[in-house]
Amino acid sequence: MKIPMLSKSRFMAGLQCHLRLWYECYNRDLMSETDPVQQAMFDTGNEVGRLATELYPGGVRIEEDHFHHEDAVRSTLEVLKNRDVPAIYEAAFLEDGVRIRVDVLQRVNDKAWNLIEVKSSTKLKKEHIPDVAVQLHVLRSAGLSVNLAGVMHINNQYVYDGSNLDLNSFLTFSDQTEEALSQQGVIPSQVAVLKDMLGKNEPPNIIPSPHCKKPYLCSFWEHCTQAMPEYWVVNEKGVSAKIQEELRAMGVEDIRDIPVDFTLTPILQLMRDCVVNQKEYIAPQLGGELMKVEHPIHFLDFETIGLGIPKYASTRPYETIPFQWSNHIMHENGNIEHQEYLCLEDKDPREEFAETLLRALGEKGSIVVYTTYEKGVLQGLMEYLPHYRDRLLSVIERLYDLHVVVKNHYYHPEFHGSFSLKAVLPAVVPEMQYDDMAIQEGQMASLQYLRMIDPATTPEDKEKIKNDLLEYCAQDTWAMVRIREELLKKI
Repeated sequence: MKIPMLSKSRFMAGLQCHLRLWYECYNRDLMSETDPVQQAMFDTGNEVGRLATELYPGGVRIEEDHFHHEDAVRSTLEVLKNRDVPAIYEAAFLEDGVRIRVDVLQRVNDKAWNLIEVKSSTKLKKEHIPDVAVQLHVLRSAGLSVNLAGVMHINNQYVYDGSNLDLNSFLTFSDQTEEALSQQGVIPSQVAVLKDMLGKNEPPNIIPSPHCKKPYLCSFWEHCTQAMPEYWVVNEKGVSAKIQEELRAMGVEDIRDIPVDFTLTPILQLMRDCVVNQKEYIAPQLGGELMKVEHPIHFLDFETIGLGIPKYASTRPYETIPFQWSNHIMHENGNIEHQEYLCLEDKDPREEFAETLLRALGEKGSIVVYTTYEKGVLQGLMEYLPHYRDRLLSVIERLYDLHVVVKNHYYHPEFHGSFSLKAVLPAVVPEMQYDDMAIQEGQMASLQYLRMIDPATTPEDKEKIKNDLLEYCAQDTWAMVRIREELLKKI
């Protein structure tokens, strides 16, 4: 059997899980499709990589794609001979059975080079070290002298001026030469182990566990977990990796099978008991907590974007920019009205967002939110809009977090350990679902908003996206109205 060639990405996949690497090499059809949110992250990474090359002008790009790696290696070797080339983008190498493409290979002098790996994250992560280390191993095996090796990533303190992206400030370099060198002794053995595994006739027998999500969710997760029980301990939020390991050692996969004498935290004990008995938990204090509100009661939700590459003046990379709000208002007589805002233009929406929001919220009544997310957005607006600071602060002081009330005083077996709105709503209000909606979660709302304001989007698509966004955000605030209503009925 011909053993598949390793690549940098396959090497990293193998470090996470041998079975993941096996599937990537032999059973890619089992992989989950890349969703639009993941694709958007990849697109951002590709664009950041392109921008990084502008810091090394005059370089040569190796054009052959990954399907033609041998051709790319030959092109790279030819360019390496030209001492006038200051940098190579996507330089291709094949050594020790490992293929790599170096984001930027910068010439230092006739004999030495710098290895620059580009990431769209805002900080160095521990998984970046073996990423750089395996590239260093291949370059050194190819006979190159590497002077410097590290990661270029986004500087989230950079503030865009609205006209010119200052790449020297937008990107920052983290020198990881020492760390990458310290791993050179183990890289060959790691490569050998992966090759040996891929040379066997059967895939490795690996049971899904927390490693499947570290450092990234494995693309074979759905396949590997399809036969797991409904209340699989790994999928129950809040069950620590330590407890999962202890339960696995006992042969326990289902939360319902946890022995009564097994020591659990109070919340995990509550989760187990509710699932075993298939009964919800209602704390005596729930009713009192739900009534700690003043009319008119505002049920508020925001939608936001967070662009890795800033789009508007006075914004930082990945800064949270709100573009939409929904507000269901419950009056003392029981009547409910709905107000909403959605920025329809490609502009910084923050000033208009704040103006319309403050007008809608007035100065009276509790403001029900779900988690502290809206509070963080409001605090960001206070920083950017100091002339609204006092009014925004008064809004923050009126916030009432329904998430905290639910988490502290109510549990349903169908929560599966999660107290997110998407987990709580179908359990408490079964007739309300997101499944049949065009937009079902916040990250997709952000992507659709960016599509809506894109000049290339047709008027018909813009109108549809607008209606989908309004429907989705309104669903979130109406969900809070209904959750509170149903919980009050349970008292």
